[in-house]
Amino acid sequence: MKTTIKKPIYIIIFFAIIFGLNFYANTNNDNNLIKYVDPFIGSGGHGHVFVGATVPFGGVQVGPTNFNKGWDWSSSYHHTDSIVKGFCHLNLSGTGMSDLGELTIMPATGKLKYNAGNQDNHMSGYSSLYRKNKEINTVGYYKVELERYDIDVELTASERVGFHRYTYPSSDNSRVIIDLGEGSADRPTETYLTKVNDTTFQGHRFSSGWASDQREYFTLILSKPVKDFIIYDGDKKHNSTELKGMYVKGFLEFETEKNEEIYVKMGVSTVSSENALENLIFEIPHWNFEKVKKEAENKWNQELSKIAITTDDLKKKRVFYTAMYHTMIAPNLYQDVNGEYRGTDKVVYKDTSFTNYTLFSLWDTYRAAHPLYTITHPERVSDMVKSMLKIFDHQGKLPIWHLRGNETNTMPGYSGIPVVIDASLKGFEGIDLEEVFRAVKASATGDFEPGVKKLMEIGYIPGDYMVESVASSMEYAIADWAIAQLAKKLNKQEDYEYFLNRSKAYREYFDPETRFMRGKLSDGSWRTPFNPISAQHRVNDYCEGNAWQYLWLVPQDPEGLIELLGGDKKYTEKLDELFSMSSELGEEASMDITGLIGQYAHGNEPSHHTTYMYAYSGEPYKIADKVRYINNELYTDKPDGLSGNEDCGQMSAWHIFSSLGFYPVNPSNGAYVFGSPLFDEATIGLPENKKFTIIANENSDDNIYIQSVELNGKEYKYSYITHKDIMQGGELVFNMGPNPNLNFGKEKKYRPQSIVY
Repeated sequence: MKTTIKKPIYIIIFFAIIFGLNFYANTNNDNNLIKYVDPFIGSGGHGHVFVGATVPFGGVQVGPTNFNKGWDWSSSYHHTDSIVKGFCHLNLSGTGMSDLGELTIMPATGKLKYNAGNQDNHMSGYSSLYRKNKEINTVGYYKVELERYDIDVELTASERVGFHRYTYPSSDNSRVIIDLGEGSADRPTETYLTKVNDTTFQGHRFSSGWASDQREYFTLILSKPVKDFIIYDGDKKHNSTELKGMYVKGFLEFETEKNEEIYVKMGVSTVSSENALENLIFEIPHWNFEKVKKEAENKWNQELSKIAITTDDLKKKRVFYTAMYHTMIAPNLYQDVNGEYRGTDKVVYKDTSFTNYTLFSLWDTYRAAHPLYTITHPERVSDMVKSMLKIFDHQGKLPIWHLRGNETNTMPGYSGIPVVIDASLKGFEGIDLEEVFRAVKASATGDFEPGVKKLMEIGYIPGDYMVESVASSMEYAIADWAIAQLAKKLNKQEDYEYFLNRSKAYREYFDPETRFMRGKLSDGSWRTPFNPISAQHRVNDYCEGNAWQYLWLVPQDPEGLIELLGGDKKYTEKLDELFSMSSELGEEASMDITGLIGQYAHGNEPSHHTTYMYAYSGEPYKIADKVRYINNELYTDKPDGLSGNEDCGQMSAWHIFSSLGFYPVNPSNGAYVFGSPLFDEATIGLPENKKFTIIANENSDDNIYIQSVELNGKEYKYSYITHKDIMQGGELVFNMGPNPNLNFGKEKKYRPQSIVY
């Protein structure tokens, strides 16, 4: 089968590589930053991170898959496990729900077993035990020994292709198994496999799960011709070289000598097996495993070098660069080398004018991960926005939680709106602001999201109308504020006033008697009984939280919240109480509420900005001890080193920002509030060979408080910095000390403001 690669694609990718290599100033003298990354960090506990091989923002994630035993196996793998059922090509990272874990292949020897077995009896199938001391994961590379078969498995990847190297023992009955029935918490709806020749196999897997209509195609090429091809559907063998069914699996049979290396390449596409083959031939036209591994390492080193940190603490360096790594697993490339991809409407589109992405965990990542990309990955931001606008064209609204061409509608709010507006207001090129406004307005006023029509009708969402009414309305308000700012920029005065008013809808839920945001019923009365610490999982008026945590979800208008709570003093006292009270959550507490400091929950995203809210009442010094504690105690270099789900980079983005010394409280106003820098020095490489250097003088575990700040050699009295200042390059100096400077950031004119652009 001959595949023709279109010449423009070669040209586009060539210049993209050259552009990427020259885009940033060389900020880091350490050219081997990958040695500080440990992909096992967060693979235990409730971190749910991906373990395996991938490239930055790659379209495949090749890794081991365990039997799914519940929530902690959302990424197909958990550090406590010891049974592997195969090596799959698509995986989630850090999510709170399971899917993917598919396009599974497995090397084996001995008697043919036609299924994977199960957790209680893996020996009944082809699964194998493995030991942690014989498992290695570095960036772009994974290795493990299958104890049952004495086979060494090594994995690496390019953008759209998984590359496997298997070292077999001597055996007359060696094989590679392609199991299209296996996945993680989904079910196949149609699987297909065909033998093209004695080294090439193609097929597809359609499935329904969290992604309700997922379609994946592949082409697999083996380095050794097979002697026999055996095909099953479930437990039924078919005498054929091609089969369509529900649980199709193929067995590629051959003999091996001792230590014989067999290579397998699998190209993946959502369009067709022919496209998958084209991806494969274009990206890995050879059998040089070490070359692909090295290329993956170089890609990661290039991305990691965008921030250089200076610290004598090796553990902190490991945590930081692993966090950077985790922010670049998703979003995923979602486009074949010829520019084709399958839209949410299941239509195949071809567009080589931009790079298309998927896997947008927006309820999480709009808070810090996407603002981080505007600093560390500005070359990708416009394409991410264009990807979301294409999704809008296909489904009539911006993405909520987009998973490989599927809208899962997971989590409250329309959280794609702050992301596209933040990029628009920061001036990224190639973004049509009128097109963005059309998309955000339609998404915020259409009959798409729960409760929006009620919100438009009566000004709030009643608690007896739907669950999570408070959470939904407060998330909508954050996005509505962003819409108002874009409307203002475009001189749409009526829209500006309308959405600015809607951004204050959180006030409808404030009960002055209890001083909390509280469920409000259709008749205007408060929901009773009321317990501010009650945190039932997704059945109350909040989402994965309680009234204490949701009180502070007003990053778009902290000044308004201060007014509701009775002024700076009472606001600060309430915030103090949040961090100092008991961490008791009541019965049936959500399992997502973890990393508790009082009632502050760092393991869940709605709390992530809360520590920085002290700056708005003129007491930013109270941020320091809390962010230092979180950075030092709730982020570690162990498998359980994350205090909650990684959530596609958001947990790690918080650490990156906070360890640099600032955080985007309002995710779409272009400002970053100061906290307490963790490192003595950090340098961010910027476009046009610019650098932004952050220096913390006299920094130590005791000297955590900002005494004064200088920007480009001049005294700087503000307790925040703007995106514009950072991207111009320069030097930000924090002078640190052991005691708070109570006057720094105290005056109102030096505090962060809602409107910064």
